[in-house]
Amino acid sequence: MAGYEGEPERVWDEYEWERFLQQQEGKAERYMRLLEEYLDDPQRDEIIAREMGWTQFLDTRDWSAELDALPDEDAAEEDNREIGDTFKSAETFEGHDLYRAAFALTIWIDHLFDRNDLLPNEPAAVKLATQAAVANAKLAAALSGDSLTEIGMTIAYLKRALKAITVSMDAAAQLRKVAGLVTRAQYAVLRQRLFQVRDGIVTLMGEYRGEWRRRFGPESFRG
Repeated sequence: MAGYEGEPERVWDEYEWERFLQQQEGKAERYMRLLEEYLDDPQRDEIIAREMGWTQFLDTRDWSAELDALPDEDAAEEDNREIGDTFKSAETFEGHDLYRAAFALTIWIDHLFDRNDLLPNEPAAVKLATQAAVANAKLAAALSGDSLTEIGMTIAYLKRALKAITVSMDAAAQLRKVAGLVTRAQYAVLRQRLFQVRDGIVTLMGEYRGEWRRRFGPESFRG
């Protein structure tokens, strides 16, 4: 990743990626709030663009010609290459044992919900399912493509996955205290699956941090 403006190109560490991802998540949350607030307003797009500071979208330029234009052959070939790269990336993370364990966890929780109509109304169960899905998505982001190219970004996403799975573990413990929602056997399996994903994330973070030290020296690592 290039450095900040005016700085020479350099590799971001996990803490710089952490700040960047926090900023992007904050913008996404702000956009969703604005979209919900102005959903039925005929000037919705203009209002949101102004509130978000997207002044480049507020000009009077006529985009119709560009929108109606058909892509040329070179553009089509480029699109095909990008699509191929996307599938290669998907194959990379979908084949990873840790991602498969996290995905299996979300499927198992879905089946648990299917067997008990009371679970969708229980806040701890909803938190469990939601945060398990978040962990799964963050792992997909961390493991997509060549994760060694941007080690800092990979670690930052793994930290987010770890936070989400930790919240899921807390929610599972809360759910166990609610009588009649999960059996002892179900909780044992759920706990085992959660620990499998959590331990896998911790191990992988350690490996990437070790690689960071190897490439950039022990003094480059802040914690």
